[in-house]
Amino acid sequence: MQKNNTVKAINKNVRSSQRKISLVLDHIRGKKVGIVLKDLEFIRKKISLDISKTVKSALANAENNKQYDIDNLFIKEAYVGKSLVMKRFRPRAKGRASPIKKPFSRITIVLSEKKEAKDGSKN
Repeated sequence: MQKNNTVKAINKNVRSSQRKISLVLDHIRGKKVGIVLKDLEFIRKKISLDISKTVKSALANAENNKQYDIDNLFIKEAYVGKSLVMKRFRPRAKGRASPIKKPFSRITIVLSEKKEAKDGSKN
């Protein structure tokens, strides 16, 4: 039986659409955590700050709760889901109103530990 060596962090109410967030998440998936945090500093999208905060939270969970070595951690999964939607209305011509949807998202980051064997091969 193999032990579960994953750590998870969820950022629940992020004020951005899933489409904008998934562009950044596709860029960081599968990379080492140290490289990801450096990359997120230079990505020119506002949402990269919230994603960086979620990655740092998962890193703190791994370090404090599971005592993992932070140098061996990589991003196993990074995905985004729907959360609540604020509904607003904009006045239009002839007394009508059109709806405006302001979506919120839920970012989930799953870290895993990659152990190096003594012969140099990876698990």
